[in-house]
Amino acid sequence: PASLNMPSKSLNRLSPGQTIGVIAPASGAPMDEVERAPAVLEAMGYQVTMFPGCNERTGFLAGNDTCRLNDLHAAFADPNIAAIVCLRGGYGSGRLLDQIDLSLLLHNPKPLIGYSDITALHAMLSNAGVPSFHGPMLTSDLLDAANPADEFGLHYLQTGLLAGDSLHPDLSAPLVQVAGVTTGQLVGGNLSMIASLIGTPWALNMNDAILFLEEIGESPYRIDRLLLQLRLSGALAQLRGVLLGNFSGSECPAAVLRDYFLPLHKPVLSGWPAGHGKPNTFLPLGVQVELDATNGIVTLLQDVLI
Repeated sequence: PASLNMPSKSLNRLSPGQTIGVIAPASGAPMDEVERAPAVLEAMGYQVTMFPGCNERTGFLAGNDTCRLNDLHAAFADPNIAAIVCLRGGYGSGRLLDQIDLSLLLHNPKPLIGYSDITALHAMLSNAGVPSFHGPMLTSDLLDAANPADEFGLHYLQTGLLAGDSLHPDLSAPLVQVAGVTTGQLVGGNLSMIASLIGTPWALNMNDAILFLEEIGESPYRIDRLLLQLRLSGALAQLRGVLLGNFSGSECPAAVLRDYFLPLHKPVLSGWPAGHGKPNTFLPLGVQVELDATNGIVTLLQDVLI
């Protein structure tokens, strides 16, 4: 694959009073949560458009593939929608990849915010040179009264993300650490989703990249299997560095992570507070950054939101 060492395009920052579109490209949420969801964003000063799939159910999906695909296309195409927040993750975003009109998304770029299964959409956008945002989703995070509103990334969305800005949240105890400084495009998200895309036309391009990973509920042997897929595919050898987020909900996989990342002899920073768990901080993907694994800092090398 081609190197990802070129800056991606910038997006427009979000202003108070603008409209946020809410889509459900994966699983659905309980209807009482869907009903409560708009008020959370309205309380932050935004108008809200809930797209039809948020109210649909098809088995483990929020509506059938056509419904969820139409919502995604409509949210990007609507000039009144300034940013898109995903209702929740779960499963199903990957089912849309071979049907998405990528040209429509590229001609109407806007912030897309989500994580977990939404990694499939982040991968498509990163590969195309469009930033997106690994961050809290509506019913998964923002309905939790104990989850501070600023974790939604309001500071970053409204003030902009510009070259030279640094992200340096408090880090939890590192599971694996390799000191050093490197630069590259920050890509990634959920480990299971990234591994599932390998060998497809929508595999995440990791050449010369800094790979962010997070996971929930996977035992160490399953984490091993997923990382083995990445290593045997050659993806890990292509990396310039690694940023590890929350690995929660199961036995600590520290030994497995060390087995795969220490031999790379590349900067590795773990304990980044993003992914399943609290806090789940805002992290731009598909953008050029400097990873300082020695001091625990990620610095933007390009304007992301202007």
